[in-house]
Amino acid sequence: MRLLLWHVHGSWTDAFVRGRHEYLLPVLPEGGPWGLGRAGREWPATVREVALAELDADAVDAVVLQRPEEIAEVFRALGRRPGRDLPAVYVEHNTPKGNFPFIRHPLAEQASIPVVHVTHFNRLAWDSGSAPTLVIEHGIPDPGLLYTGELPELGVVVNEPVRRGRVTGTDLLPVFASVAPLQVFGMQTQGLAAAIGIGESRLTSRGDLRTRELHRELSRCRVYVHPMRWTSLGLSLLEAMHLGMPVVALAATEAPRAVPPEAGAISADMDELLRCAARLVANPEEARRRGAAAREAALARYSLDRFLGRWDEVLADLAPRPKANERLEEKILIPARERKTP
Repeated sequence: MRLLLWHVHGSWTDAFVRGRHEYLLPVLPEGGPWGLGRAGREWPATVREVALAELDADAVDAVVLQRPEEIAEVFRALGRRPGRDLPAVYVEHNTPKGNFPFIRHPLAEQASIPVVHVTHFNRLAWDSGSAPTLVIEHGIPDPGLLYTGELPELGVVVNEPVRRGRVTGTDLLPVFASVAPLQVFGMQTQGLAAAIGIGESRLTSRGDLRTRELHRELSRCRVYVHPMRWTSLGLSLLEAMHLGMPVVALAATEAPRAVPPEAGAISADMDELLRCAARLVANPEEARRRGAAAREAALARYSLDRFLGRWDEVLADLAPRPKANERLEEKILIPARERKTP
């Protein structure tokens, strides 16, 4: 199939585009959230950058939506309404924000576009109304067993930790730093130590590294720490498990399903997590043993083949697109000012 999707979530897209389809990614000269294209990623040749304004609607078999605004954008560009005269599926990457647990999903009032949640917790947390829902758990391209654990330090991967604060457990980092120095990887981590009031000798901001370098450097840390309170399921956690790292994680959202006890520690008891982190830092052999258990669990549940196979099933079930003379524009619920003649 020829699938139209925007490059919104880099790590998820990195797995999704490794399937057997053709992937059309809109690109703009200025890039940005509506035109990032490949963004220099080492993706297969089946991933093609396209100018959406010049794209022939007949060149698209289905659209993979990830933001509510994309529905109107597809109609403006292609003259076809996702879920009505263009097969569509919506991927929900995030936990609900706001007045949880009473938040309704943006697609809750429709029944023509299935909503694919990336975790079971997400499906449970969102009020999806009449929208059909299912779960396709994450898949990770296996980076291999790279763990060395040579540094008696704790590794953390988090984007924008200062802005996101308690959501990402940023306030917990000084507590973990009392056990061992932290290496923090991710976007906008510069100045993090000063922002949370700890010395730079206890926290090193490594910044946003390219994937291969991130895996290599992260694998040198003795333990992976996952302090997230309210994120869907950080793919960095699954990457760390694939690398063979032992894990210390908050028992929040989907993490209890992803991290088995033998992989390290999964708990809402901070004292328990700190004791485990200290023990693993002091015992490299135990850390290596628990990292092997983490890798085994990740390969069993979050393999790339399992992920792509499940997606193939869902895409095959999408309703075929009606022919041009069968489309009933008068039944498309779009404001008149947004209508565009195909």
